[in-house]
Amino acid sequence: MAAQYHELTEEQRIFLEMMTDFADKEVAPLVEQAERTGQTPRRLFTRMGEMGFLGPRYPEELGGGGGDKITECIMVEQLGRVCAGMCGAVVAHSGLGTMPIYLHGSEEQKERFLKPAIRGEKIAAFGLTEPNVGSDVASIQTRAVRDGDNYVINGAKMFITNGPICDYVIVAAYTQPEKRGLGINLFIVEKGTPGFTVSKKLEKVGNHAAETGELTFEDCVVPAANLIGGRECGGFQQLEDTLLSGRITYGARCLGTAQASYDLTVAYAKQRVQFGKPIIKFQVNSFRLAEMAMYIDIMRSYLWRVARLYDAGVNVKKESSMVKLFCSEILQKLTGDAMQIHGGYGYMSEYAIQRHWRDGRLFTVTEGTSEVQHMVIARQLGF
Repeated sequence: MAAQYHELTEEQRIFLEMMTDFADKEVAPLVEQAERTGQTPRRLFTRMGEMGFLGPRYPEELGGGGGDKITECIMVEQLGRVCAGMCGAVVAHSGLGTMPIYLHGSEEQKERFLKPAIRGEKIAAFGLTEPNVGSDVASIQTRAVRDGDNYVINGAKMFITNGPICDYVIVAAYTQPEKRGLGINLFIVEKGTPGFTVSKKLEKVGNHAAETGELTFEDCVVPAANLIGGRECGGFQQLEDTLLSGRITYGARCLGTAQASYDLTVAYAKQRVQFGKPIIKFQVNSFRLAEMAMYIDIMRSYLWRVARLYDAGVNVKKESSMVKLFCSEILQKLTGDAMQIHGGYGYMSEYAIQRHWRDGRLFTVTEGTSEVQHMVIARQLGF
């Protein structure tokens, strides 16, 4: 066991062993077909729910594991090490698609949506980004108008992970558009609700095992009971709470892809022979691999530090953005170096390193671009 893992509690180490074993034995066999077909296996959610892995940080009374943020990061890292796409599907479900209900939802909403999601019986999605609105959240165009005991939602959402397969999606919409940002609310919209359609399943360069779609809402009638928080306005803060946690989790997603890239490259460099010796014996390669190992150790150390601060109730708005920015940007260097060491073989589809390279390229863009993270950090520093 690496020295860093000795920082973990006994419970965290046990969970790490269980999650590593699960990822290798039950997730890895699903990767080839999921990548080829572009379909997220439903059994992934079912099986993880049965094992108690879908909500490792939620309280046991809700069906969760009762763990902490590091426990959740361990789950994400190990899934990401095997398949970034399926990891993304699970993260969208167990984080973005459930966290607002856990933090701000009613008891009825927790019974109807959160508990089944933790059990893997319902698949969740999170609808924030729109065709013309990305980083500027306050500019979303989706509207929710009160009509008696219901709200009528009109709008569209873009790049929604799990959108094509979700049983419900949490939708950000303005109830009071005159209050920029502050007038946003979050609504739970169930699959099959009239007016809610998956208008398009999107084809991506990477992360094929995570199904992504464009969602349309046309005069979609949703019960007022599905409004998260129970009152109009307040959704912007709910978004901030959810995204702050998600940025820490995203560091673990980057870490999993980085670890996989490193492991594959070390194995390749040991068996690839040129000029009469394995290429790992050439200083240029051994130094590159040493640097990769150093950065991965730094990624994990900082990620866990911020996760501990988050659990302690510290305001980590700046640090969570630092985690997301550092891990996603460093990942680009690490996957690039891994591809370079693989040489021509790395560019061939039969070698897994190209999948991690393609998958990891997304990570500086989603859940807040690197540019947005710079803005958040600068503001927190008072610039």
